[in-house]
Amino acid sequence: MNNFTHKVYLLTEDDDYYLNLLKSADLAELEVTTEREHATILLASPPMAAKCLNEFPNLEWIQSVYAGVDALLPHLNNFSGQLTNIKGIFGQQIAEYVLGYIIEYHRHFDHYRSEQQATNWAPRPYQSLNGRKMVILGTGSIGSHLAEVAKSFAIEPIGVNRSGIPPKHSPFAATYHIQELATALQQADIVVNTLPNTPETQHTLNQQSLAHCQGALLFNVGRGTVIDESGLVNAIEQGHIQHAFLDVFEQEPLPQDHPFWSNSSITVTPHIAALSFPEQVVEIFADNFQCWRDGFSLNNVVDTDKGY
Repeated sequence: MNNFTHKVYLLTEDDDYYLNLLKSADLAELEVTTEREHATILLASPPMAAKCLNEFPNLEWIQSVYAGVDALLPHLNNFSGQLTNIKGIFGQQIAEYVLGYIIEYHRHFDHYRSEQQATNWAPRPYQSLNGRKMVILGTGSIGSHLAEVAKSFAIEPIGVNRSGIPPKHSPFAATYHIQELATALQQADIVVNTLPNTPETQHTLNQQSLAHCQGALLFNVGRGTVIDESGLVNAIEQGHIQHAFLDVFEQEPLPQDHPFWSNSSITVTPHIAALSFPEQVVEIFADNFQCWRDGFSLNNVVDTDKGY
């Protein structure tokens, strides 16, 4: 065990709240510092850290408060320590977002809201979700949790990943290699992207790949760069995609003049499908700090070459 105090600097959107949570956690041998040059650990929002990382000369460990660390990666050339992110807490929220919109869409809830305002009794036919096929790009913790939830609605989950090998205790009915994406998409009633932003995932869903869909619903809850935006608009116009629910975009905030805002076949949400709740972040950080303090390997270490 190390016999010195580790110093953590907070750089988040809610430092005061994080400070109180850390005090409550009462972590031995951890001290919060307000001197950037003294910090050995940085608990930070990646976009905020990216702007000033060179002001932390003694960092050994950066703990991101997000899952995504894209904003930080280009600024790590002079950083020789370890970068960890948040994993394992987003599956529930993503599943709520995806299934919530699927149910609203298929059961015409928006229709009944407007008809109620007009005092119209106007039933519409619908089909159950039973037997629908959901193709999930990414079979990690988020994709696997979503697959389990989908199964509870009698939806058949199909995974797509870089290996074609299903995860341990796989919830997927089938798992395809990313090179077999076309085969998977041909079966899809629903497509959900949970992939990270890497050079390999750039524009994976484009006009060519989306042309294999037959009127599917599309969700992007991964990263905006995975979807080619013009290709998506074409896929919608050609009927390959029935409706797209987009929470992430290549440029955020989405510009006010962007055509997605006014497209009736696209639902835009402002990157809220899954949030990093500070209580969960600090719980993960506390467990990781105890590993760090006691000389064990950190959990959720980001491979900076891969970007996740």
